[in-house]
Amino acid sequence: MNNLPVSDSRFSYLLSTLQQIAQDILAHAKKGGATACETNVSDGFGQNVTVRQSAVETIEYNRDKGLSVTVYIGQKRGHASTSDFSPQAISDTVAAALSIARYTANDDCAGLAEAELLAQTYPHLNLYFPWELNVEGAIELAKECEQAAYEVDKRITNSEGATISVSESQFIYANSLGFMGGYPLSRHSISCAMIAEQGDSKQRDYWYSVARDAADLEAVESIGKKTGMRSAARLGARKIATCEVPVLFEAPIASGLVGHFASAVSGGNLYRKSSFLLDSIGKQVFASDIQILELPHLHKGLASGAFDDDGVATVERKVVENGIVQGYFLSSYSARKLGLRTTGNAGGTHNLIMQNAAPMRFDALLKKMGTGLLVTELMGHGINAVTGDYSRGASGFWVENGAISYPVEEITIAGNLKDMFQGILAIGDDVIVRGSKQCGSVLIDRMTIAGG
Repeated sequence: MNNLPVSDSRFSYLLSTLQQIAQDILAHAKKGGATACETNVSDGFGQNVTVRQSAVETIEYNRDKGLSVTVYIGQKRGHASTSDFSPQAISDTVAAALSIARYTANDDCAGLAEAELLAQTYPHLNLYFPWELNVEGAIELAKECEQAAYEVDKRITNSEGATISVSESQFIYANSLGFMGGYPLSRHSISCAMIAEQGDSKQRDYWYSVARDAADLEAVESIGKKTGMRSAARLGARKIATCEVPVLFEAPIASGLVGHFASAVSGGNLYRKSSFLLDSIGKQVFASDIQILELPHLHKGLASGAFDDDGVATVERKVVENGIVQGYFLSSYSARKLGLRTTGNAGGTHNLIMQNAAPMRFDALLKKMGTGLLVTELMGHGINAVTGDYSRGASGFWVENGAISYPVEEITIAGNLKDMFQGILAIGDDVIVRGSKQCGSVLIDRMTIAGG
């Protein structure tokens, strides 16, 4: 089996080659009549190894490259992309973008970011850590992970597999205002999913870890054990009667609440007026002790970035302070549509962290809840972006007198995100970092539980 290439030649192209391609694109666009142009050129590879029931199930290896070009002729915009880096393909792609622009209507908000907002210098954020893991090594890690899950409980009878993933990429963004920047990135993961069985009851659960640096990944044995324990704990799940009780969202899914907020105050939804949080700056949206920080310069951060997809410098800020919204998430385009200034969020958010002054241990959260529902899995996408109405399938555990009593399934939890944000009673200290939004477990004062 072939190993991954060693670090100095891991990518198919040198970063300087991507820079030259970007310069060529800008030159072609100018020659073709574009008044402005921007481009993104990237190159990367990945390796995924899955083991199921101690046997290798899949070995996948991919190499990807691509470039996209956006040209402006006045206020007309055209976009095209290709995965072919040959000179002819680059020329044809720019020509296609120019052709599209000529037939597009004027858009007063179209154009590059303002020159003074572009990142002039930027910090080194430690976002690239090559994982020189050969296929044999990945197979061994996956086997250890799965075996650890089997050993937890004899009721673990089957496996959906353990997967070891390596992903590394690099990019260059450049525009005709003279900006050019880019750097390599890595994102590695270990995941496991198991099936537990007892009598007629079958349950599955999973656990995974993601990091820029493989050294920061949770140990394979720990991931396996958690997967096994979580799967077995769900056996004997019951339905419950309809009720209105406090709900505790476990940390891995609680971060989704931050995501719903970010979506509601993102430029695209705001200027289309498809948000339940229109005109929310300066308004109390969360409980008064809640803070949400955006930290784009966190070293090794999964959503860190020195500049956004427009080349605008990213900045650390408080998005929510004492429950009050301080800012939106805007790109250059959405900012112009709203008559505001970009926040450096073209392409998304950067390490959003929701917290309060006194994070609680998980057992303390259960005690504070008393009797209610601990949600460990959500299903479906029943969220109305315009009204904030929230209704999703769920499973988890019924809690009585501050202790987990029994597993529950086939229920629906419902409420409105406005009420849920205001009703946050406590946040846990059990933060799990898996993406761009982070928080511990979140306790909400009351939601409607529709049971069987």
